[in-house]
Amino acid sequence: MTIFGAIGIASTGLTVHRKWLDAVSDNLANISTVRATSEDAFQQKYVVAQAMQDGGVQVAGVLEGSAEGRLVHEPTNPLADEQGYVRYPDIDMSSQMTQLIMAQRGYQANAAVVDRAKETYAAALQIGR
Repeated sequence: MTIFGAIGIASTGLTVHRKWLDAVSDNLANISTVRATSEDAFQQKYVVAQAMQDGGVQVAGVLEGSAEGRLVHEPTNPLADEQGYVRYPDIDMSSQMTQLIMAQRGYQANAAVVDRAKETYAAALQIGR
């Protein structure tokens, strides 16, 4: 593998981890989004990654969780139905925080690979002078 190959593969990892961070951030931002029971709850997003033939990884798609959510009794909420229920997304905060940490660490690792490859390339240029 060449230095440029390492940069290319690491950049695909950066892209996937950035998309994963975006999805987790979106999930966390909408964890308290309330909707009427007649509407769908916010749907949690899951990033699906797949290996590429020439190395690296790519986003194969973004799946969405259940639109059913969870019903919460909040009779004072303006969106409450006749029985006093509203719909919240079924998102687990601890799971999302764990995924956030994993995505951050993956992004950092790929960024470090790009930095090391650039340093190696710069050192090789210095040797050639």
